[in-house]
Amino acid sequence: MADTQAGAERRRVLIAEDEALIRLDLAEMLVEEGYDVVGEAGDGETAVRLAEELKPDLVILDIKMPIMDGLAAAERIAGGRIAPVVILTAFSQRDLVERARAAGAMAYLVKPFQKSDLVPAIEIALSRYSEIAALESEVAGLTDRLETRKSVERAKGELMTKYAMTEPQAFKWIQRTAMDHRMTMREVADRILKEAEGDTPSTE
Repeated sequence: MADTQAGAERRRVLIAEDEALIRLDLAEMLVEEGYDVVGEAGDGETAVRLAEELKPDLVILDIKMPIMDGLAAAERIAGGRIAPVVILTAFSQRDLVERARAAGAMAYLVKPFQKSDLVPAIEIALSRYSEIAALESEVAGLTDRLETRKSVERAKGELMTKYAMTEPQAFKWIQRTAMDHRMTMREVADRILKEAEGDTPSTE
């Protein structure tokens, strides 16, 4: 992984965690995996300020932090479309995962985590963030945007089930098909869903 990261453009990551040892471990893991740690913060307020200044590719936020917690910071960073957010949560905070999602987090990691958990969470967050950015550039209105996202999510599910695609592969297929046929991604998604309904009438 480190090789591929080094070969490509290195992703710039900002870490916000109030426990210095965890922050140190996390920074070490990221560097070993080929990411650039461009900033570190011990509270949510500093994390938001650094995110605005540094414009990183990704922000990793712990939920429990002083001054401003990770959920409030995630809301500011994700809401401002600054960068995708990965939330760090302890096992006892699993109930906060939904709140983290609502705040705009793209993925989460449960502490204590291994290095093998870190890269998939980062890649999921980056992938989902780029999908949302692509969809939002296509659709202006908020209601249409939400409907488009719903259609595309369902169509991705169909492609993943039918053709054993991964989530990023399914999205790329929809995106490429839309470009090739000069259609919107919503139109491609709706067509996939219509065909799926036609294929399986007996399940209705």
